[in-house]
Formats: sequence, structure tokens, C-alpha cells
Amino acid sequence: MQATHPFTALTQTAKLVTALAVSIAVLSGCALNRPNPDQSAWLVVPERTAPPRATPVALTLKMGNFSANTPYDGKSMVYRLSDNRYEKDFYNVYLIYPRDMVSNATRNWLVRSNAFSQVLEQSSVFFPMYQLQGVIDEFYGDYRGSPEAVVSIQFYASTSFSADNYLFSSPRISRRVPLRDKSPQALVDGQQQALAEILTELEGRLVADSAKAPPPYKSIKQTSSDKDNSAVKKPN
Repeated sequence: MQATHPFTALTQTAKLVTALAVSIAVLSGCALNRPNPDQSAWLVVPERTAPPRATPVALTLKMGNFSANTPYDGKSMVYRLSDNRYEKDFYNVYLIYPRDMVSNATRNWLVRSNAFSQVLEQSSVFFPMYQLQGVIDEFYGDYRGSPEAVVSIQFYASTSFSADNYLFSSPRISRRVPLRDKSPQALVDGQQQALAEILTELEGRLVADSAKAPPPYKSIKQTSSDKDNSAVKKPN
């Protein structure tokens, strides 16, 4: 009987180990990409149903950065169970991050309101003089007593290019909405109502405060005399 060469046996073993490693990697990848069947995804999407304003403010506003303070910066729903105890629900999550939900909802609301000449998305390559930013301070279900949805947002409307980044409106708006029960659906409905009320107030505040915004920059064309006066004189 012919003996197996040691190198041949080693090669066969290496092939088996490689094939096993590839199979494990493929199976792990499939498991990671497969959605959790026990997880539900939710979206807070308030809709402005009032008629649009007849005359917009002559101002182009661009959506700036929106962020969320911890523990509201993740996708999991957050419940407040006592004064110092909070809980994240990993089985009920938001489809996108709360900062993106609020930013998208704010822009869509202002576009529908016809409050301003234009409201540009953050990804736009245009850079108008005015921008709107926001920070989510609270975004949770308060279950310490009768359940409530709690939403608080700090907004900042400012100039984009001035040296002092002039702030002409900075309302912090909060709402607490009673919930019918402690279910995720009830919380999403309550947060949606709270956000709609916040955006209604924000719209009015921005329109009123826009009177305090500095005038937009104007293009200045140099005349021939201006160019001559600004030219550097040659030494004698």
C-alpha cells in the first residue's frame, strides 16, 4: 500500500480548513444581514395639513446640522421608568435616527408652509446666507405615571457666513402628549403629535424672527473708476 506524502496530507488539510472558514464567514454574513424577526421599525412623520401661507418671507433657508443628545442619539425607543432610570427598547426601533427624522420632518413642514422663498436640504450644493440647525434634548416615553410622549428641541436660525454667525432665532420648544397606553404604537403617535405642535410653533417663530435677520449680501460690481482707484500705483 502506497503511503501518503506528508506534504499532500498537509495541503488537503489546509484546503479543508479554508473551505470551512469560508463557509463560516458566508453563514455569519447572512446572519448579520438578516433583519431581526422580533424587531419592529417605526417612523415619526408629522404632516402639515393647514393651508400654505399666501406670501412667503423673501428668505432662502438651508437645513443645517441636526443632532440628538444621549440617550436619544440611537435608534432604540427610550422609556423613562423612574426619575433616574431609563430603558432602551432594542425590539422597537426607529427606522432612521431621530436626528434625521426631525430634520426631514422640519424641512418638509417648512416647504409645505410656504413660509419662506426656499428651504433647501442639507445635502444641497447651494449655500444661502441663512441656515437652520437643531438639537434634540428629549425624545422618550415617560412611564413614571400616566404615560406621556416627551419631545424637546432646541432650534438655531443663523447667518451662515458672517463673522459672528449671527443668531436671529433660537427657540427651545417642548411638548408632552398624554398616551392611551404604553405600547410602541401609542408612543409613536404621541411623538408625532408632539413634533407637529413643535413645528407649528417653530414656523410662527421663524417667520416673526426673520425680521431680525440681517439683510442678504448683495453682489457689487466694480466700475472702471473703482478698478483704477484700487489698482496699485507703480513706483516712480
